[in-house]
Amino acid sequence: MTASVDGNALAGALREIFAVDVTAAVVRCCGCGQAGAVAQLTVWAHAPGLVARCPGCSDVVLRVVRGPDRAWLDLRGTVALEVALPAE
Repeated sequence: MTASVDGNALAGALREIFAVDVTAAVVRCCGCGQAGAVAQLTVWAHAPGLVARCPGCSDVVLRVVRGPDRAWLDLRGTVALEVALPAE
């Protein structure tokens, strides 16, 4: 079995989709309700995309797949994604 890495592995893929650093955002797991920074998720990167799991219950929280000209983001395992925005 291959070892996982932390949620910082999502930074490049999510930076292409969002204008902010999503790894600092707070994500809440649908499975157990645990909330924490996206950077704290357990990420499996040895697939066609990235699969991020909750460090508390191991449920899948989000998936990111990158194609040549588009990206797919699946947040089905996420109750909410709280993104801090800079003051205007």
